[in-house]
Amino acid sequence: MVLEGKTRKEADDDSGRTWFLRGKQRIIPTFGQHKGVKLIGTLDYETGEIFCIEEEQYDAKTFLHFLQKLLTVYPTGKIVMVLDNARIHHAKLIQPFLDEHRNRLELVFLPPYSPQLNLMEGVWKWLKAAVIHNVFFGSARKIKLAVRTFLKDVDQRRAEVIDRLCVRL
Repeated sequence: MVLEGKTRKEADDDSGRTWFLRGKQRIIPTFGQHKGVKLIGTLDYETGEIFCIEEEQYDAKTFLHFLQKLLTVYPTGKIVMVLDNARIHHAKLIQPFLDEHRNRLELVFLPPYSPQLNLMEGVWKWLKAAVIHNVFFGSARKIKLAVRTFLKDVDQRRAEVIDRLCVRL
């Protein structure tokens, strides 16, 4: 089983690109706060399953917790997880866990500055286009609800996930 892994702060500074009729630009209200949802996720290349968790912060401790959950979600077989080179993916804190589970879990790192090779980047882009771009959410709770709804919806369409994000061999 090969999983793509990546983290993403859900609400980036970019509100998306859209064409408007001259003089009819859409105005998106704001409270001046930059709130969002922090997600950690993987994409199972074979099945199209997206496994995500929400966290308050993203650090080595959080990543370790995610890896522990990952082994319970996929209780058997070898997991090869493809990641970017974020510092927390190499943190000393996770090394004992990786050593202990080296027969089940292997981390493979992409070259620097190559987000196009990480399938989870496609998931984050799709999520942002479908949920976040040019939409105002009055609270972080509403953002979380919209993100959860999107993830639940795409979980019902795994063949589409594979067609959209994965290369069929």
